[in-house]
Amino acid sequence: MELYAYIILSPIIILYQIGLWKLFQKAGYAGWKSLIPFYNYYIMMEASGRPAWWVFLLFIPGVNFFIFIGVTIDFVKSFGKFKFIDHAAAIILSFYVFPKWGFDKSVQYLGESASPEFKEKYKFKKSKTREWADAIVFAVVAATVIRVFFIEAYTIPSGSMERSLLVGDFLFVSKVNYGARVPMTPIAFPFAHHTMPLTGTKAYWDGVQWKYRRLPGLQDIKRNDVVVFNFPEGDTVVLERQDDNYYQMQLRGESRESIWSQFSVVSRPVDKRENFIKRCIAIAGDTIAMRNGLAVVNGTPSPLVGTGGFGYTVEFNTSEVNLKLFEDMGFKVGPTALPTVFRFEGTPDLIKELKKSPYVKSVTEELTPSDEYDPLIFPHDKNRKWNLDNYGPFVVPKKGWTVKLDSLNMPLYERAIRIYEGNKLERVGNDWMLNGQKATTYTFKMNYYWMMGDNRHASADSRYWGFVPEDHIVGKALFIWLSLDGEGSFLNKIRWSRIFKGIH
Repeated sequence: MELYAYIILSPIIILYQIGLWKLFQKAGYAGWKSLIPFYNYYIMMEASGRPAWWVFLLFIPGVNFFIFIGVTIDFVKSFGKFKFIDHAAAIILSFYVFPKWGFDKSVQYLGESASPEFKEKYKFKKSKTREWADAIVFAVVAATVIRVFFIEAYTIPSGSMERSLLVGDFLFVSKVNYGARVPMTPIAFPFAHHTMPLTGTKAYWDGVQWKYRRLPGLQDIKRNDVVVFNFPEGDTVVLERQDDNYYQMQLRGESRESIWSQFSVVSRPVDKRENFIKRCIAIAGDTIAMRNGLAVVNGTPSPLVGTGGFGYTVEFNTSEVNLKLFEDMGFKVGPTALPTVFRFEGTPDLIKELKKSPYVKSVTEELTPSDEYDPLIFPHDKNRKWNLDNYGPFVVPKKGWTVKLDSLNMPLYERAIRIYEGNKLERVGNDWMLNGQKATTYTFKMNYYWMMGDNRHASADSRYWGFVPEDHIVGKALFIWLSLDGEGSFLNKIRWSRIFKGIH
């Protein structure tokens, strides 16, 4: 299949380059400059009279798509091609029209098409269709710039952040607070994250990858900030089961060979991995632990105040219980095998109110015993008997922090060193080889964060997949601009009390 693609594409590329070479020469530039990717577009901008800073727009996903088109149209205008059909041909059939115009002696370079003098000399009137098309292109470019560098809309897809954020909440996420991340995969389709909405194909081209860079921000990430980030273990995805985690599938007993033989498995660059939203519990350099369902940061318990779901077994002293009353308080209530015993999900504050009821006999928090090992919990090390409610302590990596490479630390930090920071790391006997050299320590290049959902017993978070690197950070959740209840009807679908509610 790839061979056929090369056979078909090679003549098209060669013809395009021959034509562009000849047009460059007609415009007074060396033909070889047409062969250098991106630089050739810079020359086309210069020949058209566009400002040099436009070249940076070529590296903004979504924007670049329209800039490539716009620059090409400006360039052919400089050769007297003003008709829509000429512009469409320059975009779609450039491999045909570029050589045709390049070898046609009647086609000459007329000057910088974007300059006022050119427009005055070669007056050409835009049709209504063209005016609308230009307006749409401008709107898309402006919206993409805002989305990439300033603010972006986000939807809550799951209940992992209840009761702080509910399924159906629509948020605005600020890129400015932590500093906008410069696109790492610059060539992408506008408004699509990683998949085209109708075709299901990739919405980006990973042939061009930029190193991680971030613009200056207004603040650093603080503990308890609600943060949107790219899913760290989203580097490998099973297309038929995108709601699942490729690595957790293996931990649950599915072999790598069976997954690859049954499904389509793809890799995704950092900025095209799935977006997650969680609360930052620990920042770089903090020591994090979990004791009986309570996060402990730097030795201090960090309870969730006014939010956060936990599971409780509640026994009543009567079977005549009005469960609707407790649901109205904010609890989620489910039955058990016993008529007087129910499973409640709610916050510690709600449980305090519940215990005041004369009908409540006992309330028991559902916790995993401290000595029970859960293989799904990070770092998936059977020598550590860690589980959802009890783990740690350990240090969240910080830029400049040096860790010893030994059997105790490597289960915790190996993925960060090898995958997130791009090192070749392997064990040879009792030694660790770092980029081909024996090493006993490693100094981290990035800051990392520990993210957890407020709905602690229904959240796939750092407890399962570990640290979130700083290059995965997307932005800070600001406020809810709309909230829809999927179970409501008509106007009752809108949760009016949540509109323009801030996120704390």
